[in-house]
Amino acid sequence: MSQLCKYFSSVGVKRLSQVEVIAKLSNQHEFNGIGDFKRMFGSQKKKFNAKYIFISDDESQMLNEDGTLTWYDARENHPTRSEFRLYYSANDVLKNAQVGDLVVLAQIDSNNIAVIIARSGTTSEKQLLWLFDLSIITDKFTVKDLSKSSNDLSFARKYIMSSLGFEIEEYAPDFLEEMLTLFGKKFPTTKEFSQYARSTVKDISPIEAPDETIIAWMEREELLFKTLEKEIIKESLQNGFGEDGLDVDEFIRFSLSVQNRRKVRAGFAFENNLAVIFSANKIDFSHGSVTERNNKPDFIFPSIQQYHDNDFDKDLLTMLGVKTTAKDRWRQVLSEAERIPHKHLVTLEPAISKNQTEDMKANNLQLIIPDPLLSTFLPTQLVDIINLSTFITYLKDRQNIFIKNNLLF
Repeated sequence: MSQLCKYFSSVGVKRLSQVEVIAKLSNQHEFNGIGDFKRMFGSQKKKFNAKYIFISDDESQMLNEDGTLTWYDARENHPTRSEFRLYYSANDVLKNAQVGDLVVLAQIDSNNIAVIIARSGTTSEKQLLWLFDLSIITDKFTVKDLSKSSNDLSFARKYIMSSLGFEIEEYAPDFLEEMLTLFGKKFPTTKEFSQYARSTVKDISPIEAPDETIIAWMEREELLFKTLEKEIIKESLQNGFGEDGLDVDEFIRFSLSVQNRRKVRAGFAFENNLAVIFSANKIDFSHGSVTERNNKPDFIFPSIQQYHDNDFDKDLLTMLGVKTTAKDRWRQVLSEAERIPHKHLVTLEPAISKNQTEDMKANNLQLIIPDPLLSTFLPTQLVDIINLSTFITYLKDRQNIFIKNNLLF
């Protein structure tokens, strides 16, 4: 398994101060509290390529911009004094930043740095801190050497890295020939591909270990999909785009189609794999059926027929929303089944902020997190979170009540 140190050699983190982000107080475009960066950058002037990233719980507000970051001694010619500074090029990410935001400078290699900013108290911030195993944050940079880090790129870390826009290098050549024989150089339906991916995972049980199973299936499917995708899109990349092979607009359209396919496929795969787990546990359900105002909750238990039967005890109805990414999207499930006031949501989102989990609880939403991701949450949050196994037991108990009542009458 790849490790975090393969992608980042060191990291510096702090809270942004007024002078760093408010233009009327300073136009110097410099980060303060940088003394410890000598450990990262040395004592010589250095200009880095910088990727400025603003991450947000609202995907529409995320920003990504290229620029530079310069490390230099402002008193280079002074015989006895030095005054190192870290200058950032003008960019919309820092213009959008606020006092108290978290800023992370992650050194990728000797020439490249990622400057990542997240609002205080957000899930995006909590994920950044968890990714780099950071805790106490002040208005001065704390620097951490990652070159000898033993942190593996677990499912949660790969999830966060991907949300930041970093491509995780994953490839499964041993499966490529078999996939090309089965599917050719084209993408099969998500259902077909999920079924194939599940067949390649051994020594796992959707009945005895549903939490570990869903993560193993999703992780394997992601790996296999990237392997097949690489083979399929390779020809397009080699041929170029447009008549001269250099059509930028055509390339952007192609790139967006690749990204959209990944997101849509992951969502459908999550639903498909959950449906298989529910069926293996002999749980009755309806998948993608219509409730009020043409809403389509992901799962209704025991069935959509019972949901629409006004004589059926609504206390035995359960609704489950499925979101690979929760963040700003979790509220969508609140209006999807009016007969069921207490909603359930299962997600693969790690390290959701305490603010957000408390908001979910206040809106009568029960959060479900697969076991392998629970370590990314605070102990105080875990009191209000259940895993997939507990949810399955909950469904079985309600289904047994329904069956018992039917037998009595």
